[in-house]
Amino acid sequence: MTEYRPLQQLPEPAGYKAGDVLVLVGELFGRGYANGLIDEAKRIGMTVIGTTVGRRGSDGALRPLNTEELADAEALLGGTVINIPLEAGFDMESVDGVPSVAEQLKKARPDDFATITFIEGSVEKACAAGTARFRTHLAQLETELLKLIPAEANILLAHSMAGGIPRARVFMPLLNRIFKGTGDKYLASEVFWNSPLGQLCNTSFNEVTGDTFRYLIEGTAAIRKRSSAAGTRVNYSAYGYHGTGVLVNNQYAWQSYTPYVQGFAKMRLEEIAAEATAQGIQATVFNCPEIQTNSSALFLGVEISLYPLLSAIRREAGEQVAAPLEARCQAMLKEGETVAGLLERADRYLSSPILAQIADFSTWPQHNTREQAELMLAASAELMEMHSDQKQLVCAELSRIVFSATGRLMLHNSWAPLSPAVWLNHDIISRLLGDQRGSGIV
Repeated sequence: MTEYRPLQQLPEPAGYKAGDVLVLVGELFGRGYANGLIDEAKRIGMTVIGTTVGRRGSDGALRPLNTEELADAEALLGGTVINIPLEAGFDMESVDGVPSVAEQLKKARPDDFATITFIEGSVEKACAAGTARFRTHLAQLETELLKLIPAEANILLAHSMAGGIPRARVFMPLLNRIFKGTGDKYLASEVFWNSPLGQLCNTSFNEVTGDTFRYLIEGTAAIRKRSSAAGTRVNYSAYGYHGTGVLVNNQYAWQSYTPYVQGFAKMRLEEIAAEATAQGIQATVFNCPEIQTNSSALFLGVEISLYPLLSAIRREAGEQVAAPLEARCQAMLKEGETVAGLLERADRYLSSPILAQIADFSTWPQHNTREQAELMLAASAELMEMHSDQKQLVCAELSRIVFSATGRLMLHNSWAPLSPAVWLNHDIISRLLGDQRGSGIV
């Protein structure tokens, strides 16, 4: 089992310099964790190179970006995007004329999730085909990177691939019941997870979120060989999630969003980093705090543990940093509501005995229970209701801080990492904000 290793001291400035290169492996979409890493790389003068997952044509075939799509992707990144489709996963793969997994699920009904079957051997063959395609495209990516990046440049290869929900309509109603359902609409995550559809998700999550990190490390050996000969470094980072340390009852405590079924794949990510580290390859999974983005909106309640970041910032960074932030947050609340009330409500949920019965690092990730789900969703709704505008949320403001802070911590810690898996908890993020190296984030 992975050892819980929170980053407790701010990392020394990394040895990266102008002319060194950050390669984002996984396409940038909107605002998310990767933006903080990109912003910090640019701030210290690194060159940023991006990649794309490609697009699917009307016939379902994977293709590179067209001219307009590529221009948009490069404008969003603020750098060159290598136009080789690095889509991960296997749900669209058809092998030997057998319908793809997505095709087989076209007529599937949510109520039948426990009895759905697949053509014998088709999932395994599709997975093998998806892996082969991804590895082939990675080899092409490596060739392009060797052309673009000078041998004397240090390189950070940042894995940002995650997810893996197969593209079939049957999943969304089920996932809504798991993550948002109460009463008759509640669905136990363990029941789903042990079903044929749940096990398909498990295989897909592992392939997309976890195994692509292994493929990336193995598929860039020639880059490492060249850098070794030139006396430069090639480091690897990946985005993990394995709970977060937040202030609960005025003490920092590890807690986790439940149910986080993707957690099994995130642990696989940690195992891959540990294996690479044992081989002398600098690979680190950074377990980042919960945030709220468009992609995390499915996980209603995940944002609750963001609110205590305000308390951590006041404790670790001080009044000068905390007061203006709290004032901005106060302005987002309805008349009569206060930041103190917001924090008290979040703390009441996070310190609940019901949650304490579930949250256990050694057995993570936990499945949900009806009692826990209803408690979490009620707390989430109450906290949201305190806002005057549902499009202007405190947790969105705090998410922006998390993006930027984790980006700085990741980039600098990747130079000499603490361990293959590192936790970036609320305390270290807040300490960064109180340090001159955190200027401009808040």
